[in-house]
Amino acid sequence: MEISLIRHGKSQLTENDKITGLEFKKWVEKYDYLGVFEESTYPSETLEKVSTAKIIITSELKRAVESARLLNPVTKIISDPLFRETELPFNSSQLFNVKLKPSIWAIVLRILWFSGYSNECESLNQAKFRANKASQLLIDYANEYKSVVLVGHGFFNMLIAKELQKKGWKGTRKRDAKHWNCMTFSLFN
Repeated sequence: MEISLIRHGKSQLTENDKITGLEFKKWVEKYDYLGVFEESTYPSETLEKVSTAKIIITSELKRAVESARLLNPVTKIISDPLFRETELPFNSSQLFNVKLKPSIWAIVLRILWFSGYSNECESLNQAKFRANKASQLLIDYANEYKSVVLVGHGFFNMLIAKELQKKGWKGTRKRDAKHWNCMTFSLFN
């Protein structure tokens, strides 16, 4: 049995001007709404895993669904909000009137999130609980279909990978969160 975790493609949102924290919240909404760029080539391991999978799972976010369809337009796709990306905390305090590039906002807010700050979003512990539930669902699919692919999101895929390893699944030690990259986990009885 095999479970492969693939990160979605690059977003069509390319705006990178400095913005406030409040504007960043709107930027994230736009990021979630837009699709992904179609690439001229994809990593060979990703293509191999997607072509042999009996089922592809995605979050309900457009970038994940669209990525799965670009990689394999014919395999059955199931979208489930359980697999959505971990959220970022937002705050409308005066500190957040500082202007930063979206990539810097994402880093700052992710560090705050890992430090326990989860204003207006699920906490790290809640995300870990959801990842445990998501990993079990993937295992259930693997029991039925033998080869399963999740086209998901960088941070949540990493949380799922940790849960799979806790449950005895063996996979890549190096976790790569680059767009389109694949981490595969196997269970040998």
